[in-house]
Amino acid sequence: MIVVTGANGQLGRGVVDRLLVRIPAERIAVSVRDPERAKELGERGVRVRRGDFDDPASLTDAFEGAEQILLVSAASTGDTALRQHRTAIAAARDSGARRVLYTSHMGANPASPFAPMPDHAETEAVLRASGVPFTSLRNGFYAATTVLLLGAALRTGELSAPEDGPVSWTAHADLAEAAATALAEEGRFDGVTPPLTGTEALDLTDVAALASSITGRTIRRVTVTDEEYRAGLVSHGVPEEQADMLVGLFQASRKGEFAEAGPVLGELIGRPPTPLRDVLREALAA
Repeated sequence: MIVVTGANGQLGRGVVDRLLVRIPAERIAVSVRDPERAKELGERGVRVRRGDFDDPASLTDAFEGAEQILLVSAASTGDTALRQHRTAIAAARDSGARRVLYTSHMGANPASPFAPMPDHAETEAVLRASGVPFTSLRNGFYAATTVLLLGAALRTGELSAPEDGPVSWTAHADLAEAAATALAEEGRFDGVTPPLTGTEALDLTDVAALASSITGRTIRRVTVTDEEYRAGLVSHGVPEEQADMLVGLFQASRKGEFAEAGPVLGELIGRPPTPLRDVLREALAA
């Protein structure tokens, strides 16, 4: 049986949807904090179990009988994320699962200025030390982030942000398909995967140009300092910790941490990855 955590989220639900076209529903279970929100999956034959990374006892029940477990990374950072990941990895090990898969990131790096990246690197170290065979899926940067970064630019015509670097923007749907493939076709990867990314790396000037082409109105890329950007976020009510994390994103992209674009994702899903233009076209039309 395959257990998928975080199945009420966009990535986890996408993985389950794609597993359902590959294997019988009775071979799939989900571990979610709120089973009520996963009722639709239960109606499709998936076993719905309560599992919370902050509640080790719940994970013991959620992972019972698992052969493989997909741990979708927590929506937190720093000590909280690492504690939750350690708890989930320990529960997965104790369940007797023969393999644990984890949704990591192409930029996993203990020295990265972008806060989630050291967390991913440390989680991979915990996986190595656990003694359980594992696959760490080094996912590309979510293409949906560009929609958030565009933000007010769609109204003002100016995409204001610090100096950045090229990023291999990657669609959620492609990464969900890749994870489902890795689960359904065991043996594809052992340990840390190569980066699972789109086929081109684009910076925010490129993003502004794409958005201009799609919307039919000019969106100009404007570069501001890290300090100006952070101050603007805080003045609009963004918590300081979150503002620091967003500035760290630009600092990491300037260092090229998200620039690698390789063929592995396309090979894994059996088709070319979804271009950023298509992701933006769908999002901006909504």
